[in-house]
Amino acid sequence: MLVAIGANLPGPDGEFPLENCRRAAAALDALHGMRLVALSRWWVSAPIPPSGQPDYVNGVARLAGQISPEALLAALQALERQAGRRRPEAPNAARPLDLDIIAMGRLVRAGPDPILPHPRAHLRAFVLAPLAEVAPGWLHPTLGQTAEALLASLPLQRLSPLEA
Repeated sequence: MLVAIGANLPGPDGEFPLENCRRAAAALDALHGMRLVALSRWWVSAPIPPSGQPDYVNGVARLAGQISPEALLAALQALERQAGRRRPEAPNAARPLDLDIIAMGRLVRAGPDPILPHPRAHLRAFVLAPLAEVAPGWLHPTLGQTAEALLASLPLQRLSPLEA
């Protein structure tokens, strides 16, 4: 399972977005029946589409375990709420934590939520670069391309590893 982690606002306790992301990664490892097996470096990216909001901190976690897509989505949304995220919000709004299921093995589903693989992951350098770190050679379940190939095909997006 691949889960994208992102944040660009402080949490309710005033912690910086990087700390929100680190806490989320630790919480993923603590989910019942789940184990964090790999975590990418943290990356800094510009918001997409450009909006004037703060840059994001992004990473990808690779998890092992048995869980249904619906249960994983509910667990991720609970972690987002604990970090201060409130729904509904405007699309692409700034947030203290954003957790997205990118893929669950080769599972493909059009609905109900979560849609798998994530419908926009292949368009986002801030997902593909860290994903390639934790799952080198991963193949997109419907496009049949690796994260590395998808990343190379994207127009330039501002993205750099975070020095921390």
